[in-house]
Amino acid sequence: MRDYQDVYRSLSVSDLAHEFLIGHLGGGINAAVECCDRWSDSDRIAINWIGRDFATETVTFAQLRDQSSRFANLLRARGIGTGDVVGGLLPRIPELFVVALGAWRVGALYQPLFTAFGPAAIESRVTFEGGSQAKLIITDAANRAKLDDLADCPPVLLVDRGGDKNDFAAALAAQSPDCAPVMLSGSDAFVIIFTSGTTGKPKGVRWPLNQLINIGGYMRDGIGLQSEDRFWNVADPGWAYGMAYTVVGPMLLGHATTFHEGGFTVDGAIRVLTENRITNITAAPTVYRLMMAAGDETMAPVAGQLRVASSAGEPLNPEVVRWADRVLRVPLKDHYGQTETLMTVINHHALNHEVKLGAAGLPVPGFSLAILDDDLNPVPHDTPGILAIHRPSSPMFFFDGYWKAETPAFQGDWYLTGDTMQQDSDGHLYFVGRNDDIITSSGYRIGPFDVESVIMEHPAVAEVAVVGKPDPERTEIVKAFIVLRSGVNSVEGLERELQQHVRVRLSLHAYPREIEFIDELPKTPSGKVQRFLLRRR
Repeated sequence: MRDYQDVYRSLSVSDLAHEFLIGHLGGGINAAVECCDRWSDSDRIAINWIGRDFATETVTFAQLRDQSSRFANLLRARGIGTGDVVGGLLPRIPELFVVALGAWRVGALYQPLFTAFGPAAIESRVTFEGGSQAKLIITDAANRAKLDDLADCPPVLLVDRGGDKNDFAAALAAQSPDCAPVMLSGSDAFVIIFTSGTTGKPKGVRWPLNQLINIGGYMRDGIGLQSEDRFWNVADPGWAYGMAYTVVGPMLLGHATTFHEGGFTVDGAIRVLTENRITNITAAPTVYRLMMAAGDETMAPVAGQLRVASSAGEPLNPEVVRWADRVLRVPLKDHYGQTETLMTVINHHALNHEVKLGAAGLPVPGFSLAILDDDLNPVPHDTPGILAIHRPSSPMFFFDGYWKAETPAFQGDWYLTGDTMQQDSDGHLYFVGRNDDIITSSGYRIGPFDVESVIMEHPAVAEVAVVGKPDPERTEIVKAFIVLRSGVNSVEGLERELQQHVRVRLSLHAYPREIEFIDELPKTPSGKVQRFLLRRR
């Protein structure tokens, strides 16, 4: 095992590019080639797919190459190419890979859209000003109706697995399985994905092809993926962690990824783990907490099977780490990153360094991190401050600013993550909390602005403020404080009605699990809602 300090001091982006890529970042690279074509000369498996009913299917890299080439030819026939956006409102099915790879093959960007999103969330990310302006959306029958009322909705192609309205399959069958890839440079984007907003709309982040180096390094050194591993990332590819490390990362390394269509349950997870002999797993802390709550006897079938386990999306509780070691008999390590930067602080599985219980880890090689005060000055060790990245001395920092957003991304040479951390004298970083209003619930990052905007659509609502309320199982739950319009005298049934409204219009994971009706919201003299006072309640 390599030593962390040696790697941190000697990291070379050009060396990593040679290690992970066959193209060159100066103008001869394509994500479909890097993630698929290079591995397609054999029967190498790309996807171990598990349906909702636990039926299984394997998909090879050769099959993905042919199907994605057909889709790429379809895109070209529709005039979609370099710099355009193709959206995927798709569950965890193999067609998602075909769509992403086909878009990349013609130089287009793939936009993941989380299937729990409702029409309002999709509109803000696709068709509204500042959205991606996607030229085509691929979706399935379960999500098709969400697009019916979108303003300026782009053309839609339907995937209907096992049904008789599979427009996607029919369209691909009419195309050639040969399509030459468009070669791009490392600064060209291949994914656009939107963050959760706090005081404004969700912001678009473009991942340039340079990020393939970062992704490859994380898969190898952070997750510690080995050729003999059976790998499962539980995260949904509608979000950054799932997109980067369920879809892109394993394919980049020519490794099979486990893709389970069903929603998470402890019983279902045990079945996936045991029947597929998973040895390397990564998931949000909520997944591990639910397993822990199920009881040691329930998790006994998995004990000793896993080689390594990783956690990302929110801080990992020390007691969960101890439980994993005692019950699952596996080292569980915490990882931290953002949509903008990907992974930046890690307890590495494949680099030798001390791991401190409760620490988020050490800086990823290639990132120069600091803890700053409000005046952008470094703070002493063990003092909370804002985690910041010094851009000039961070060769692995590839974020170039938000897509069509007025929000400034940088303060001079610094990128401020918006998270409060502290660092000890050995360099280990500890998560303290967020300095903004993002709500982290069950591994999902939820922007209050989205939830508030949808609640405000209801005719009974005059004002609303949404905050995260601490919750032992989900980290936080969404709580809404609502001021009703004058003349609304009865709240009987209104709480459930508002919750359902958010579930349908926005997303299943972002609805307020608690609603409190109040007379007025606390505000500053300038009229800004003081959410910290609501959180104190």
